[in-house]
Amino acid sequence: MTFFLVFALLLVAAVATFVVLTRDPQGQAVTLSAYGLTLTLLFVLLQAPDVALSQLAVGAAVVPLMVLLAVRTVRRGGGER
Repeated sequence: MTFFLVFALLLVAAVATFVVLTRDPQGQAVTLSAYGLTLTLLFVLLQAPDVALSQLAVGAAVVPLMVLLAVRTVRRGGGER
């Protein structure tokens, strides 16, 4: 179990670094979703299934979707009235 936990922690750190280094906002949303999935894996390994489900719903799906919709709205000029 310790090997998998260390592997998951390293994976979370690697994906988090990749999120920070991504310059394109749409790419950031996709990598943010991958980051949410790796955190979900980490929480499952830490035997916290309720936190994992919350992370899966919010961190891997809702927040990246909201970022993508915001980027789309800004690029269309939808923020102007």
